[in-house]
Amino acid sequence: MSDVLVVVEAADGKVAKPTFELLTLARRIGEPVAVVFGDDAAALAPQLAEYGATKTLAVGDPAIAEYLVVPKVDALAGLAGDDTAVLLSSTPENKEIAGRLAVRRGGGLITDAVDVNAGGDGVSTKQSVFAGNWTVNADAGAAPVITVKANSVAPEAAAGSDAVEDAAVTISDAAKGARIVSSEEKPATGRPELTEAAIVVSGGRGTGGNFDEVEAFADALGAAVGASRAAVDSGWYPHNFQVGQTGKTVSPQLYVAAGISGAIQHRAGMQTSKAIVVINKDEEAPIFELADLGIVGDLHTVLPAATEQVKAARG
Repeated sequence: MSDVLVVVEAADGKVAKPTFELLTLARRIGEPVAVVFGDDAAALAPQLAEYGATKTLAVGDPAIAEYLVVPKVDALAGLAGDDTAVLLSSTPENKEIAGRLAVRRGGGLITDAVDVNAGGDGVSTKQSVFAGNWTVNADAGAAPVITVKANSVAPEAAAGSDAVEDAAVTISDAAKGARIVSSEEKPATGRPELTEAAIVVSGGRGTGGNFDEVEAFADALGAAVGASRAAVDSGWYPHNFQVGQTGKTVSPQLYVAAGISGAIQHRAGMQTSKAIVVINKDEEAPIFELADLGIVGDLHTVLPAATEQVKAARG
């Protein structure tokens, strides 16, 4: 079987869950080879081996951290053979990397896939498109570049190898045109990352600007907090928590929409959630069309009651 390069996402010495999902998908189409940018390969390799990575390639060139995405494109282009597929998580940066890499290789590109399998003459993918109203099956070719939405598949452990190899890559001068001069860590909230969370609780216009009940319910569930565009545009919640077509796309196991009417812009960002619970005073709100469970009521009454029930059930 051909190698499949899996670009690793990690923080604080821990591999992010979407990477384990990528390794699970990679095993369906070839032999997963993990690619770690930075100096953490030795610490991350044992975790990657638990999910089937056959080896870990360490790319430690300083240009990776000093410049924007092009050095990573150079590195991946050098590591990938003619018949090598490349899998990345669907983050804004990774989508740019994927697009540039696919153009450079002259191969197929699929973004925001929700499933990957062997099929046809190479790799087949599934995407949820047009705000989740259509599912598209695509033949991506033998050596595509694919970005995959988080929470698209349950990670499955498999025996691998924690062997680490230093990858010799060549970073071109042209890749060093945009230097990163400073960076700032995002303040920790103690909650899961929005795009990686298994449960997301989002608030909208119906909160009236008060997200206390939304946050309390999310904390009781161990969930991430999201917000609709209306709430963000009103200044009630930071923009980086916006769920929707112009915000972040999420696909959790459970999505709770509180006080959100269900505009197409918002639906596009959460419609692939496995189970959807809706809380809204307006029984005619469009978002009820997506609900697996719909509750007609004031979120400021429903959420506190639900929070107490969750806390009681958990002891």
